[in-house]
Amino acid sequence: MRELLQTQSAWFRSGATREIDNRVDALKRLRAALERHESELLRALGADLGKTPEESYLTELGPVYTEIRCMLHSMRRWSRTSVRPLLGPLSFARSLLSRDPYGVVLVVAGWTRPLLLCLIPLVDAIAAGNCVTVCPSLRVPRTARAIDIVLRESFRSDHAAITQGGRDAFAELVSYSFDKVFFSGTPEDGRRILRAAAETLTPVTLELDGKNPAVVMADADIRLAARRIVYAKMLNAGQTCDAPDYVLAAKSVETQLLSALRAEIVEQFGRRPLESRDLPRVASEDHFERLTGLLQGQNVFCGGGWNASALKLEPTIVSRPKMDSPLMAEPIYGPILSVLPYGAMQEAVQMMRTLPAPYALYCFTTDIRAGRRLMRDLPFGVGCLNDCGMQALSPALPSGGVGESGMGSYRGREGFLCFSRPKGIYLASNLDAELRYAPRRGNLSALRRALR
Repeated sequence: MRELLQTQSAWFRSGATREIDNRVDALKRLRAALERHESELLRALGADLGKTPEESYLTELGPVYTEIRCMLHSMRRWSRTSVRPLLGPLSFARSLLSRDPYGVVLVVAGWTRPLLLCLIPLVDAIAAGNCVTVCPSLRVPRTARAIDIVLRESFRSDHAAITQGGRDAFAELVSYSFDKVFFSGTPEDGRRILRAAAETLTPVTLELDGKNPAVVMADADIRLAARRIVYAKMLNAGQTCDAPDYVLAAKSVETQLLSALRAEIVEQFGRRPLESRDLPRVASEDHFERLTGLLQGQNVFCGGGWNASALKLEPTIVSRPKMDSPLMAEPIYGPILSVLPYGAMQEAVQMMRTLPAPYALYCFTTDIRAGRRLMRDLPFGVGCLNDCGMQALSPALPSGGVGESGMGSYRGREGFLCFSRPKGIYLASNLDAELRYAPRRGNLSALRRALR
């Protein structure tokens, strides 16, 4: 690892990655390699997570293509040096601001969307002019091998490469003094990353788990809300950081919503969802046991069955779990959705404030002003009004959490900013202000007039 870091540092210092044309060529090579190996990547995601080719393309490969197109279209403009006005009255000069790449970036990717979480940060970092080392999760070995093939065909190893490292290797990797670290995973591992990065003062971006609410107000289109909530919740069997974890439904529509959610599960996955090709499996045995344990003692409204040998759990709706139950204490990362009623909107707001700030917030209402007020008053990373999960498909909105759900953001322009830093330059003229120089006795009044 140390040798790879040294060779990438040397390649960065050569200045090759700073040239915009080189960045453009690198991203075009990556896109061509992805197109050549598209079927292999989709098969790998299916083998690791049980995802269909359609879901894999919709939620992973498609957004990577979109991110590449976004960077090719805009990164020249984002890279330009801009002239900034100087407001200081004692200044006779111009100021310039440019974006400077960090250097060598480490991307530690989670397993929930392994292709997206590896490649979109890589695309953003390459566009910003960095060298990149990617560390995929050990839970998705076939996807990691497919990504390795793509990177070997797209980049020289001193520009972008892949390394293997499990959960216990995170802190060791960060200790190698990378110039920037991007991590997606759990808050617990995020803290470990921050502690290790603090030793070398390495800047870090964290994309972490979230206990994500979906609020369904009394005036919402219930059938549409149910359809879109089930869509977002059951992608990758609920194993995504932006999946809705629980629904807060106005008491007047609680029963109607529960029935609509059950009907929508049947519509999307059939009456035998465990046999549906569109329902992915749970990623590992320990995670499967954790999910089935969360259902113990709960009021299961529908679903709740499982196939342990296939690691498949039915889409499950739990009605009125207790706020202090394990089901409400942590992000679920599975196909289990809790539904709780609320009376006044302030009651719903108070429920959400008792939990850490979510990665995503969803709200369904025909009163757009009420929905926007709710989103204004609560902290969260990303969100949708009258939809669920669609923000993940577009680079127009940044991805990132707040507090327990993350630190910093990426995607699109925010991704370019994430992997570069502002560099300011003051261009002085020969004109001068004598007030700045010693001796300054008797100049206090003049300085007050000049600097206020």
